[in-house]
Amino acid sequence: MDNIIGLEKSPGTGGDKTESVAERKARLLRQGDFYRVGIAHAKARIKHDARPDVLFHSALDHATFAVRSRIDSVLHPTGISVASIMPYAATIIGFITRRRLIKPALGVAAVLGGVAWYLQQRRTGQTQQL
Repeated sequence: MDNIIGLEKSPGTGGDKTESVAERKARLLRQGDFYRVGIAHAKARIKHDARPDVLFHSALDHATFAVRSRIDSVLHPTGISVASIMPYAATIIGFITRRRLIKPALGVAAVLGGVAWYLQQRRTGQTQQL
């Protein structure tokens, strides 16, 4: 706001050391206009952000970010990130949905997850003997 003519921090810096009453009045009126516009923008923003669809969208964005950051932290030691995997994952997911292989893919993912969990437990030596 320092670049706006008439809104200098110290009055009278625009050439003349003395500022007339008309100049001060004009500057105060401009400041009042800016203040009113800022209040109107803030009210509109609050009204917009309180809509149910906007609340849902921001909650979904927050949840997506939380999941992505968790996956990134798991993949960090390998040097892989979600951004580098997503093109491949999108291609695979598109293939699975086009071929209607969703249920078999979920089954394979569950089996692979179980095998990975078992191998992790076995590697750390925490499996229980039956």
